[in-house]
Amino acid sequence: MVIVMNIQSSKNEIQAVNERLSNLGFKTQAIQGVKRIVIGAVGDQHTADSLRSLEQMPGVEKIVPIMKPYKLVSREAREENTIINVRGVVIGGESVTIIAGPCAVESREQLLTAARQVKTAGGHIIRGGAFKPRTSPYSFQGMEEEGLKILREASLETGLPVVTEVIDEHSLNLSMDYVDIIQIGARNMQNFRLLKAAGQTDKPILLKRGMSATIEEWLMAAEYIMSEGNGKVILCERGIRTFETATRNTLDLSAVPMVKRLSHLPVIVDPSHATGDRQLVLPMSLAAIASGADGLILEMHPEPAKALSDGPQSLTPEDLQHLMTQLHKIVPAVGRHIAKHIIG
Repeated sequence: MVIVMNIQSSKNEIQAVNERLSNLGFKTQAIQGVKRIVIGAVGDQHTADSLRSLEQMPGVEKIVPIMKPYKLVSREAREENTIINVRGVVIGGESVTIIAGPCAVESREQLLTAARQVKTAGGHIIRGGAFKPRTSPYSFQGMEEEGLKILREASLETGLPVVTEVIDEHSLNLSMDYVDIIQIGARNMQNFRLLKAAGQTDKPILLKRGMSATIEEWLMAAEYIMSEGNGKVILCERGIRTFETATRNTLDLSAVPMVKRLSHLPVIVDPSHATGDRQLVLPMSLAAIASGADGLILEMHPEPAKALSDGPQSLTPEDLQHLMTQLHKIVPAVGRHIAKHIIG
């Protein structure tokens, strides 16, 4: 349920409601909107039935039950879109944000070169994997902490924030001092211990949809993070597994407007993992923006033929520059704008 507070309610009134809910066994989270303040309360629904007396407390406007199984994530809890600010880069709202970089950090020279190329093209955030969950135990597993240090160096040089994937609580804790956004990949979407640990941090969390996950399961995974107190969740549609074999996955662009109807969280799209083919990345990127996506996360490698992972789906620097040129044409056509470029 959500307790809707009067927009003029005082901090003491909000605190009193929070304490009352906490005493009744509810987890609470205040959500500051433009038109109202709400307190999300998650707990035993049987207890919730006895909470009508809360409506008599000072500052309380009304109590609204949330019927969806995901409470804090739902549009019922927050009418306005959540906008996440990452060191001046805005994700959500009216802007479109571009995240780009190699699948994996392979060397200092490779990552720094890629980071410079992302900035030159007009990208906003650098991606790069320091920990790589691979299907084969014999594949490149990432540079781990050394890779994190290189990502940090790239961020300091370019002025752009960085995002990397974590695969367990150890890699999560290790990444906290080096990166700006924590990514939880498709394979870990239902790693509930990791989700809860991520929810206890103050870093934005980029949550990818599981390869066989329904939209409700995806949103429930986001609920795990938000229920621990971290409301800075970015949802990422990266394709789902179907019977089709012509592409690596099937990019479910219908999920973008559906999730934006159901939830207030920003939604970005990963056309690289979805298609597995760099020639398909550009058209699917444009389609993603037309469907309402708040941004893209793209794989770009200085030399894709030499990539240690995901070379066939990685854009060249020239491909990325061309894609950005095309985005500058289509983004205004859907009533939005490219996020402002950060000057480092």
